[in-house]
Amino acid sequence: MSVEINGAKIFFTIPVLGGIPITETMVNAWLVMAIITGLCIWLTHGMTVRGTGKRQVVAELLVNTAQNFVDTNMGKKFSHYAPFIAALFSMSLLSSLLSLVGLYPPTSDLSTELAWAVVVFIMITATKIRTGGVGGYLKGFTEPIFVLTPFNILSELATPISMAFRHFGNIVSGSVISTLVYAALAVANKALFGWLPGFLGWLLGNIPFLQVGVPAILSVYFDLFSSAMQAFIFCMLTMLYIANAADDGSEEAAAA
Repeated sequence: MSVEINGAKIFFTIPVLGGIPITETMVNAWLVMAIITGLCIWLTHGMTVRGTGKRQVVAELLVNTAQNFVDTNMGKKFSHYAPFIAALFSMSLLSSLLSLVGLYPPTSDLSTELAWAVVVFIMITATKIRTGGVGGYLKGFTEPIFVLTPFNILSELATPISMAFRHFGNIVSGSVISTLVYAALAVANKALFGWLPGFLGWLLGNIPFLQVGVPAILSVYFDLFSSAMQAFIFCMLTMLYIANAADDGSEEAAAA
């Protein structure tokens, strides 16, 4: 049995700065952003105060759900983060769901999650500085004792890395497991039906009887449930870190 699991294909390379490769990850990520943008334009087109249509009802439901999600987990003072959290969730979910239509999901590329994590890390740092000031932010690395400063710095840098690898690992592991099971079922199918003599054995051995049911069940879990769950967890961690950053900054400012 030969199984190949490859990363994103490189479509072409732009001859600038030593070569910028245009990969499946980039193309499919832009496709997801185009889909999200198109849906937003379609759902909000022709909105009215009275006599709302079905599209407007769906749009208002999605906005209220995102707003309540942020308000419940972060508090009313963080309501302005709702658009960012909604965009992050929809981007993560739709990117992972591309595998259902045979496209390479951008979330199977670590660079995607690392880019999101870096953005979140910048927002966390900006929240701490805005709340407690630059002095309070730097002072936080020396607490509770100065000796722990290197470890506090490593812990700060580990935040975006752990977020990225957690999301990436769960998405890729699902793809790997599904691929291995699908290949194993192909071998089992030939072993089960290939022993029959002559043309009948060849015919039944090459018809993928065993590859119909089990992969579909795995797809429901890994492509649907796991994708939604990982998007939810990433957004929850984002909200938790940003809210904690504001609380830590407040405490440092008060102490100063």
